[in-house]
Amino acid sequence: MSWPATHDELEALGQAIVANSAGALGHYRIEFGELTVGGPATRIVEALTNLRDNPQFQFHQLIDLAGVDYPQRPLRFDVVYHLLSMTHNRRVRVTVQTDEDTAVPSVVSVFPVADWFEREAFDMYGIFFDNHPDLRRILTDYGFHGHPLRKDFPMTGYVEVRYDDELKRVVYEPVKSVEFRSWDFLSPWEGAEYARPGEGYPQVLPGDEKAEKPA
Repeated sequence: MSWPATHDELEALGQAIVANSAGALGHYRIEFGELTVGGPATRIVEALTNLRDNPQFQFHQLIDLAGVDYPQRPLRFDVVYHLLSMTHNRRVRVTVQTDEDTAVPSVVSVFPVADWFEREAFDMYGIFFDNHPDLRRILTDYGFHGHPLRKDFPMTGYVEVRYDDELKRVVYEPVKSVEFRSWDFLSPWEGAEYARPGEGYPQVLPGDEKAEKPA
């Protein structure tokens, strides 16, 4: 396959993947010069095994696994798998959908590298993976509540941490709103108006007055 792949090449690959998946992958689309295939989450292990082992495809590397949150949908999460075939110089994206409570089968048995990727998706989105060998949080702190990349999770979080000198340990407290402050945005590194040749305008740097010494 040429690189970048033509639309006709991606079309032929998408048709071949769906035809050879025995129903594990039921549809495909081509957008922005990229091929995306999808199917039921319950058959993701079968789908990825076929994409890896079928001589026609040979997608031997799982480049990435990530979650995407669409809170307005009943199945709010997409689980996205990016595969690479160095043999055929091809890339494909595989997607499945799930909700907050239904676990997606782990693909660690197909691609061992998925171990940490699935833990990250669990930590950030709360997506569960069935038969994962060690599904624990991997990025957030011990005892963290919630999933930071869900679109309904507040940007400030629910708690903040600080070191308490009296207790001699880190303590968790509800997030406090930041009080209004009169921020001084003047900086000699921003907002420069350089002199225009022949017009006699001076060079002005906001914040220069701070450096003026009293007479």
